[in-house]
Amino acid sequence: MGSVGRPAAVAAPARTAGWHRLPVARVEPLGDDAVAVTLDVPEPLAGTFAHRAGQHVTVRHRPDGREIRRSYSVCPPPGERDCLRLVVKRLGAGGFAEYATTRLARGDVLELAPPKGDFRLAEQPGAHHVLIAGGSGITPLLSMAAAALRDDPHSRVSLLYASRASGSVLLADELADLKDAHLERFHVLHLLSREAREAELLSGRIDAGRLPKLLALLGADTDAVADTDADTDTGRERWFYACGPRGLVEAVRQGLAAAGVQPARVRFELFTTGGEAWEPPARDHPARPGGRVTARLAGRTSTAAMEPGDRVVLEAVLRARPETPYSCRDGLCGTCRAKVTAGVLTMDRQYALGEAELAAGYTLACRARPETDEVGLDFDA
Repeated sequence: MGSVGRPAAVAAPARTAGWHRLPVARVEPLGDDAVAVTLDVPEPLAGTFAHRAGQHVTVRHRPDGREIRRSYSVCPPPGERDCLRLVVKRLGAGGFAEYATTRLARGDVLELAPPKGDFRLAEQPGAHHVLIAGGSGITPLLSMAAAALRDDPHSRVSLLYASRASGSVLLADELADLKDAHLERFHVLHLLSREAREAELLSGRIDAGRLPKLLALLGADTDAVADTDADTDTGRERWFYACGPRGLVEAVRQGLAAAGVQPARVRFELFTTGGEAWEPPARDHPARPGGRVTARLAGRTSTAAMEPGDRVVLEAVLRARPETPYSCRDGLCGTCRAKVTAGVLTMDRQYALGEAELAAGYTLACRARPETDEVGLDFDA
């Protein structure tokens, strides 16, 4: 997962490094291929795992001596804001998701890194927050919807949720309960891609052409957005949030851009590349053997050498500091975000950093290649 379209400020709060072993308090099935995993957070770690709606944690899993890291949004039930709950959906064989949905049980222990991430609600009182989710992309958006409705009694929330079929809608009961609790301020529209519905508009995928019509059903008509970015009837400022696979997020961005929505009013997070093969950093752009990477992490500075075969600086940094934060290695989650303090680094395709962060000198260690013999990174910045 990764997020772009963040607030203008790029300074992130200090991040607590390291891993923490947390016992599993509950494992609740959510249909045939997903579970909700609730972790028991001891009182001494309550501050470490305090989270803001939209943030995620990284889970470290070590099957058969291999290390797998996966990021999951913190998704507490709407009435339990401090609960550390993760929704894990199995998309294929192998990996942590298969383990969680078939073997994980109460009393087991998981290794987690503290919450992080900048996918968040706009700090605008009385705003109209328009959320667009695809599949498991509902997890941060449900948390954000609950937070907006709870913390700002003058806000309005609209949700467009795309799923394959009615049986695959995640957290349907919690969405219904949240709607019942806020009938006048929370509106939900479900779109099913593999199940015919009476209304043709609600059957199929979200695309740039269909999006304006769907939003109009939610009272978030984009026709009047270009000049004011506000609801025509109430004058509320309108903000858009999208989360899901790459195809959905790109369709939403294109549709909103065509409608004239200001890019600063659109925030998004990707969970996957949507089944597309991700291109690794090019092997025809070799590393600089003998080049040095100096990295600051958790208040301590270490130096590592780039070796033949290294394609990105993360590979070198991990040899000196195995605790270096990372998860997806695909430029999606932003876990390995660091500020460039020396030298020159280049990145290819990535989705986790916004324009403001790039302009401020941030990079992703999992996608960054050194262009100078000496480079410096600050993971604490």
